Amino acid sequence: MATTKRSTTTPKGFDWTGLIWLFVFFWYFSGITQLLIQLTGITGFAGFRQAFVMSGIWLAPMLLFPNKTRIMAAVIGVVLWACSMASLGYFFIYQQEFSQSVIFIMFESNVSEAGEYMTQYFAWWIVLAFLAHTAFAIFLWTRLRPVYLPRGRAWVTAVALLVAIIGYPLAKQMARHDDLASGLEAFESRIEPAVPWQMLVAYHRYTQQLDNMQGMLTASSNIAPLKNLKDQQANLPTTLVLVIGESTNRGRMHLYGYPRQTTPNLDAMKDQLQVFNNVITPRPYTIEALQQVLTFADEENPDLYLKTPSIVSVMKQAGYKTFWITNQQTMTKRNTMLTTFSEQADEQVYLNNNRNQNARQYDGDVLEPFSKALTDAAPRKLIVVHLLGTHMSYQYRYPQEFAKFSGRDGVPAAVDDSKLDLYNSYDNAVLYNDFVVSSLIKEYGKADPNGFLLYLSDHGEDVYDSPSRDVLGRNEAKPTIPMYTVPFIAYASPKWRETHDWNFDSIHNRPYTSSNLIHTWAQLAGLSFDELDTTKSLVSLDFKARPRMIGDPYAQKGLSDFAMMEKTAKQTEAAPEVALK
Repeated sequence: MATTKRSTTTPKGFDWTGLIWLFVFFWYFSGITQLLIQLTGITGFAGFRQAFVMSGIWLAPMLLFPNKTRIMAAVIGVVLWACSMASLGYFFIYQQEFSQSVIFIMFESNVSEAGEYMTQYFAWWIVLAFLAHTAFAIFLWTRLRPVYLPRGRAWVTAVALLVAIIGYPLAKQMARHDDLASGLEAFESRIEPAVPWQMLVAYHRYTQQLDNMQGMLTASSNIAPLKNLKDQQANLPTTLVLVIGESTNRGRMHLYGYPRQTTPNLDAMKDQLQVFNNVITPRPYTIEALQQVLTFADEENPDLYLKTPSIVSVMKQAGYKTFWITNQQTMTKRNTMLTTFSEQADEQVYLNNNRNQNARQYDGDVLEPFSKALTDAAPRKLIVVHLLGTHMSYQYRYPQEFAKFSGRDGVPAAVDDSKLDLYNSYDNAVLYNDFVVSSLIKEYGKADPNGFLLYLSDHGEDVYDSPSRDVLGRNEAKPTIPMYTVPFIAYASPKWRETHDWNFDSIHNRPYTSSNLIHTWAQLAGLSFDELDTTKSLVSLDFKARPRMIGDPYAQKGLSDFAMMEKTAKQTEAAPEVALK
């Protein structure tokens, strides 16, 4: 029987089925991980959508060179398969999406640590899942066939695909941003969910942020040590803990008078705690706040974080072994400063390597490395624990068993039903934060240390708390009180209380800003040095109340006195009406 070769110039009909098989093959390598992310509710839909769109670019060479379809698909497929194995494996182990933070962790690990990692997380079901993933990819490849178009139409279609998927979004981002670098960064975020761009973008951003971080570390290493540092605890076994929360407004904590039972665990141990009622943050953003909270910088001298030691450096100078355990994202453009602080410590534990902040990541993960740090053989230890706290999106901050608040009971009447889910999810996040912070205190107590634990949040959050009931989040240009009011809680071990004055009941209401924390911390720890200003220490007899400035210190007339905002609020705020059960 005679056979005829299909014309590449005059097709009888377009092979839509063949095109769909091609698309599914290329989509599969990105799509399977994104589909799992969607099914487990780890993050939003954007990554799935972008991976779907980006998979279309591989159709262009298939249409241009149909006679090479199987060979090209195999070569491209092997690359995509290798990248997808890394992405899928990381998801299986951590239930997180691959990001530049993962690259950072990989390059920070040595061969021994990598071996321990493989041993710890090896599971036969993962091997079987990889085999199934590979087998299905091969099956899809066997279904591929050439899709023919007339030569001219093939070129038009291929170019149209590339313009629609890459050219137009790239041009759009360039037009939206003032400079080339910002436009490219935004475009990278669009293509990042799809392999192999996920790996390429992650590595590119890792190298960028590594350069930034190395510059900061070099600068910090050149900072002069404190002058005449003396330590009352010198040569005594001491374990001190600083727990940094995130986006937690004390006004939503039952411990501070909120009507809902959002802090049952801290309430139960209240008699063991020193709860300070009048502490604010200088700025409502993590990086900008911690540049002051962790250093000698403040609103009047915002650049001192570049010229003076951080709390970590101070404690190292005093002879402490330092640990930094963080559930915050690691190597992102915004968080490079945080990573710089963490890299000043002797040991680091990075738990959150998600690509997006809006992803499920629970602070309970810090408990195991915290317990391990407590048992470290070093006699003098500083352990910093940085939580994700109650950061937006609130529904991702707590496991389902902490979804206690769902109705209107205890919700201000002015909060309408359209805002109810967000209002309740924030309270649920506060409830879980209570569990985590109280668990850290309990673990610390069980270790029978000589020392204290201090917990504060980096800044607050307004979740329909201000009188208008329409403010969500934080905006320094339009400040509200809940953005700045933070919890400030201290716990001391029995050994520490035996040898130190730990009765601060009479000063719980002192007006204080966390920008002066380093002075309070130093005095609590028994440190003295020339740069110490005891008038800025919350627990000092020399304490001097002063205006608590908030705002952007780099903006013209960017600072204001928090007391003025309080005064205005008292004049305008009516007593809130609470919905009854």
